[in-house]
Amino acid sequence: MSERPLLSARGLTKYYGERLGCWDVTFDLHEGEVLAVVGESGSGKSTLLGLLATELAPSAGAVHYRMRDGVVRDLSELTEAERRLLLRTDWGFVRQDAREGLRMGVSAGGNVGERLMAVGARHYGNIRAAASDWLARVEIEAGRIDDTPKSFSGGMRQRLQIARNLVTHPRLVFMDEPTSGLDVSVQARLLDLIRGLVAELGLAVIIVTHDLAVARLLSHRIMVMRRGRVIETGLTDQVLDDPREAYTQLLVSSVLAA
Repeated sequence: MSERPLLSARGLTKYYGERLGCWDVTFDLHEGEVLAVVGESGSGKSTLLGLLATELAPSAGAVHYRMRDGVVRDLSELTEAERRLLLRTDWGFVRQDAREGLRMGVSAGGNVGERLMAVGARHYGNIRAAASDWLARVEIEAGRIDDTPKSFSGGMRQRLQIARNLVTHPRLVFMDEPTSGLDVSVQARLLDLIRGLVAELGLAVIIVTHDLAVARLLSHRIMVMRRGRVIETGLTDQVLDDPREAYTQLLVSSVLAA
């Protein structure tokens, strides 16, 4: 692991008119590290994810990213072409609703292959072979390679979305409530898959979730947000087992009481 952060946020703030989205968020993320951002609905965690992934422009503050060539760039200064290339190569984004992260009318193999083509792959046989390999890695049967996601279950769509994002071997993956809305047994299977792939590939991950069990299973560190502010942060087990802030204590106790 490099001593230099892969991604750094400094004083990240976002207002929507007069409404606060998030305020003065500062942290570093290193390669191979998984950071969970937790909090109730409206806490600012989705706004923060949008800022980090350059989908939103900050009102103040900055996000810096260490490129593959070692140069640290201010993400706000990237050209649109540079930003798109980053999104297609070095980053992945697993959406809560897989329909937003997939081409629903394109085959499963095509969804994975499209991302390879975006980085210059042109040999059909090689693209199809890579797509087949990744479908197997996310536990989708080889016979479904030509089926469209419209015919897939919710869990299968999420696994396909993961394959589509990881096929270009990104260094950083954003995940927005990746198990939300799935049955408990499907959630467990998907979490095991994500945890295995993250460890195998040494991915840096920022995962937004309201589910503390997901945060505990997947993350090394945790940030608790409330009303747009980070109110507590630290090692995941430390924060969840011995929360300092009353709000975090309430979150943990509500899970224990469920």
